[in-house]
Amino acid sequence: MDSRRLRRSFAVGLLAGLRVVWPILSILLVLIIALGLVVGLLEGWSIHESIYFAFVSGLTIGYGDLAPKSLLTRALAIAIGVCGVLVTALVAAIAVKALTAATGDGGKREPEP
Repeated sequence: MDSRRLRRSFAVGLLAGLRVVWPILSILLVLIIALGLVVGLLEGWSIHESIYFAFVSGLTIGYGDLAPKSLLTRALAIAIGVCGVLVTALVAAIAVKALTAATGDGGKREPEP
């Protein structure tokens, strides 16, 4: 299979998988933003800082420039992180499934002699 056909097949599989789990992904993304806004409100941050914090925490980057101080906001930050890990896991699982379908071997390649 040539690389152009492989890329196209992967992209089609990826988009098809995203269409299936889009309701779950959208709920998780809305939850990340909402929790980030709550943390920002309780910490006295601007809306931009709150959304920035939500995505930096959700993607488990954690620069440390914004850090929640109270116990409640720290617990909410943990929830944001868990939601972010779930989003990452869903997207990775869809990508692996799309790549497996695109290669057509189901991950069962025969070893080369």
